Amino acid sequence: MKTDLRRPPEPVARSRSHGPRTGATRQVGPQRAPRSPKQPAKAPAKRAAATRGAAHRGVRAKRSTVPVAPAFKINFRAGNTRRRLVAVFVVSMVLFMAVIARVAYLQTVGGDTLVEAGRAQRVTESVLLAQRGTIFASDGGELAISVPSSTLFANPKLVTDATGAVSVLTSMLGLDAEKQQKLLEAFTLKEKSFVYIARQVDDATADSVMALNLPGVDVIREDKRIMPSGEVGRSVLGRTNIDGEGIAGVEMQFEELLKGDDGERVREHDSKGRSIPGSGATTVEPVPGQDLVLTLDRSLQFQVEQALVDRVEEVKGHGGTVVVMDTATGEIYAMANVERGDNGKVAVTSANLAAVEPFEPGSVAKVFSLSAVVDSGVAGPDSVIAVPGKMLFNKGTIWEQTINDAEPHDTVPMSLRDIIVHSSNLGTYLMAKQIGPEALSGYLDKFGFGHKTALDFPGETKGIIDPASKWQGTEEVTVTYGYHYQASALQFTAAVNAVANGGMLVQPKLLKATIGADGTVRESAPSPAHEVISPAAAATMTSMMKDVVCEGTGKDARIDGISVAGKTGTAYKTQDGGGYGDKTNRKYRASFVGYFPADAPKVTILVTIDEPDPTSSDRFGGKAAAPLFASIATSAIHELKITPTPGDTGCVSEG
Repeated sequence: MKTDLRRPPEPVARSRSHGPRTGATRQVGPQRAPRSPKQPAKAPAKRAAATRGAAHRGVRAKRSTVPVAPAFKINFRAGNTRRRLVAVFVVSMVLFMAVIARVAYLQTVGGDTLVEAGRAQRVTESVLLAQRGTIFASDGGELAISVPSSTLFANPKLVTDATGAVSVLTSMLGLDAEKQQKLLEAFTLKEKSFVYIARQVDDATADSVMALNLPGVDVIREDKRIMPSGEVGRSVLGRTNIDGEGIAGVEMQFEELLKGDDGERVREHDSKGRSIPGSGATTVEPVPGQDLVLTLDRSLQFQVEQALVDRVEEVKGHGGTVVVMDTATGEIYAMANVERGDNGKVAVTSANLAAVEPFEPGSVAKVFSLSAVVDSGVAGPDSVIAVPGKMLFNKGTIWEQTINDAEPHDTVPMSLRDIIVHSSNLGTYLMAKQIGPEALSGYLDKFGFGHKTALDFPGETKGIIDPASKWQGTEEVTVTYGYHYQASALQFTAAVNAVANGGMLVQPKLLKATIGADGTVRESAPSPAHEVISPAAAATMTSMMKDVVCEGTGKDARIDGISVAGKTGTAYKTQDGGGYGDKTNRKYRASFVGYFPADAPKVTILVTIDEPDPTSSDRFGGKAAAPLFASIATSAIHELKITPTPGDTGCVSEG
């Protein structure tokens, strides 16, 4: 075969591999179909002619620019699309359920919070304080009453200039640094809709502040508790805090009756504090508290307090207490307490010491020991025993002690009447010894010692007394004449009053009646009572106690034309660290308790002077306390209109 040198060689088809793309071939220059064994290769006529023409002209053939469809393809599995749709559906359902749950929460549990938040922005609530009940004396005089006063407050959400408002209010009201800081914080945060600015200020000051028209600042009328009769009955009445809540004394004891029920005013407003038209205001009117009528006689209470102050000053004492009680009913006509302050002056105290302070009574307690002796039947007024001037007890033991009688004397015979008239300590013990410690302990319990009275005054003491099984050493001796147990003045008054009342102990009483908001008067229940000794024993004790006043240690308690039955008491006070000290540093408590007219008693009075001058003869009960008893008894006779029983002339033999 000869080669024609004038014709260029035919282009050879080149293939370029494209990696993994199988079945796809990209060619340069004219393509030739692959030969198959059954079909010989033939170049298309037009393409061959074109190629030959180009080669003949010496022009290089260009690569074809016609895009060639790739011969490869990607196969997706049918399951992939379904999974994506399921995922989208699940996510959509979760989001939908979350929205539903949120809506349900806001419609139920969380709805209150949103409602309250919205309400707080447009609603102002004002508390309408209920008027506190008035406390009256038994004669109708007012002892404690609430009067209107001005209280400035603010709605912080309506305050436009926090710093400026606080500055102006400080200059007008003299607010301290702490109050300024609290107001500034409240006005700035605007979390509250009500804060106090100044409470219970005078009306003129409140009017001056309101004239400034400060946004958010307003005034309300708020009751202020006052005592129109001055300090009369202060220690019994107690006091209230600035919110009008009782925190001491009768004010605290009868808080539920006195306070009433507060009302409320609700007003809707816009952001500038203007009332929203058509919204109106909702008002719940307050219900006033109940008025109280106490058993205190206002005039007698005043006279007793003044007389007690004067007497404590006279004897240079530390303080004193007086209780005046109705013999038959237990009603307290007067209960006075005074103390010497740090300034050296004696004044009425805020504490009702007569109910809350226990003390050892001294010889006043002989009334209870000898009442037990008489009631037990082991001795009568004329029963006589030998009484030594001193006795040694528990010889040879750690309890060994020598006890002297009240006054030095040799061994002498003394009747029961002599023992109480001259206040013999050892004579009282020897008489009480005949009934034994257990019996005596039982009588003391019936007299009310170791138990609070039915008065149940706030902070009232039940006293301190051990049962006979715990008495040690000479305690079974000293307990008979007023040591080794303590009680309050109120308890001692009630116990002696049991003798005056024919052996029947009637509990003390302060509340006479209540007056409801509708004016209905309700009398309080009678005081509970129980028998301590028989009427016969009480009559015997009264007869001997009359002699104490007419012939014995209580002569300074006599009243012209009216018989008095009573008993003096002088007790050593325990010192810090225990013991009663020696003759150079002893402190005393001087007392006198009595009732009159002796044969038909109307009133029982106890007087106790705390720490009279220890160097003076006035330190004894018959000198420090008995004269004050006579003065107070005279006042009670006039105020309560007490008349002598027929034939009663008092201590005639003593003039």
